[in-house]
Amino acid sequence: MKKTILLTGGNGFIGKNILKSFLAQKYDLVAPRSFELNLADTTQVDSYFQTHQFDVVLHAATKPGHRNAKDPTNLFYTNVRMFENLVRHKDKFGKLINFGSGAVYDIAADNRLVTEDQIGSHMGQDDHSFCKYVIHQRIKHLPDVVDLNIFGIFGPQEDWEIRFISNAICKTLFGLPITLRQNRRFSYLYVEDLMPILEFFIENKTKHKTYNITPDTETELLDVAKQVQKIGRKNNPIQVAKQGYGLNYSGSNARLREEMPQLSFTPLETAIEKLFNYYRMHQNLLDRQLLLTDK
Repeated sequence: MKKTILLTGGNGFIGKNILKSFLAQKYDLVAPRSFELNLADTTQVDSYFQTHQFDVVLHAATKPGHRNAKDPTNLFYTNVRMFENLVRHKDKFGKLINFGSGAVYDIAADNRLVTEDQIGSHMGQDDHSFCKYVIHQRIKHLPDVVDLNIFGIFGPQEDWEIRFISNAICKTLFGLPITLRQNRRFSYLYVEDLMPILEFFIENKTKHKTYNITPDTETELLDVAKQVQKIGRKNNPIQVAKQGYGLNYSGSNARLREEMPQLSFTPLETAIEKLFNYYRMHQNLLDRQLLLTDK
């Protein structure tokens, strides 16, 4: 029989891609919308689990605090409460896979190829980093709960107004300059490469409580811009506001590799070309005016 999986955040970027992936055929995915299950509402969550039971929970729901968020208030309270409302019903599911973030290392720190053992070296001052750290600390003491530290992830359905790779592609399609505040080193994961990793965590008991979900190599934003420019075959300029390197945001995947030695990643140029073709097909849905000012 198919495993029954509760997917939270099914209407978000990662959630939408999960629902379009092979995981949706392999498993019975249940993805209630927020108006059907408000995870921040304890009474509603309690009522939901009175009549539902799952093999696995994929917890991808989050209240965002990025610069394009509609309402960044109460971010810490909401995200921690959503997590706690789920884990208090641990008797109604077998395993919980939490979609964490590289922010657990503190986004204000210089994080280059950081390892899971370095979590706690810095504790973020902003609500986003701090809630990731607090949830991580809770997960350390919870059975059958694992935390996935996702750094940069890109692909179809992401917010092209602010996410760098999609933003650069969309600007190129309209012949606009690709803009960078400063060059930085990132761990960029193509969203399709997340799916076999999730399958592994769904099917297997893992050795550790937290894993960096990153490719084998880090990527420089300036190199990404040049690849986008090359694939687009346009002469739109690349504008860098400040020279040198900004804070790094990359993680080592040695722990993940130890348990998934056969894992393969889509080459960055291939992934960018696939995403470029996606936006070419959907260019009529893009608003050029929203690309004229950087957020």
